[in-house]
Amino acid sequence: MNRPLDTARESDVLTALRRATATRHERLDSGLPLSKPDASLADYAHHLQLLRDWLTPLAASQQGLTDGPQGPAGIAAAPHLALIDADLAEPSLADYGRSAHPQQQPWPAQASPAYRWGIAYVVEGSQLGGAVLYKRLAGQLAPHPLRYLRGAGEGGPGPRWRAFMEALRAEVRSEGEVAEACAGACDAFDRILVLAFDEKG
Repeated sequence: MNRPLDTARESDVLTALRRATATRHERLDSGLPLSKPDASLADYAHHLQLLRDWLTPLAASQQGLTDGPQGPAGIAAAPHLALIDADLAEPSLADYGRSAHPQQQPWPAQASPAYRWGIAYVVEGSQLGGAVLYKRLAGQLAPHPLRYLRGAGEGGPGPRWRAFMEALRAEVRSEGEVAEACAGACDAFDRILVLAFDEKG
């Protein structure tokens, strides 16, 4: 039986992704507009625009893909951009203009499935952070519904995250695939860090 070896490989992809992105993750969490204790609706508008500028070219690059996280082994696409647009359309955000962020380079046209699993790890993980922010800010920023932070679906983002992790572990197994996934995850973080801190990409 190969189950012990399989289990080791399954834990390795998560360990590798967490280690590869730890510094980037910490920097992003501490620098996002909503990280301030006194975060305002203006900060939420900035946060949404930042995420929209990050996710829009990514979504465009994934259109028509039928493998990796976009294939049968993945999970259904989440309505991230739709939730962001609905939040930005709220009257309470009408007074906040659009922030100017650096234009991003296109995502690699021929990215491997494993690389895209790494990107998806960052995108899906951001929803867990959103749930934490929602609990902290729901009262503070009321009556805005904070749709994006709350997320779609019953039970919050936890069940979706667990389903994603199961799929990731099943699909990213070899050393080469894990390395590709780590590259995709690091690139995903680097791109939003460029936007968050207006750095040159």
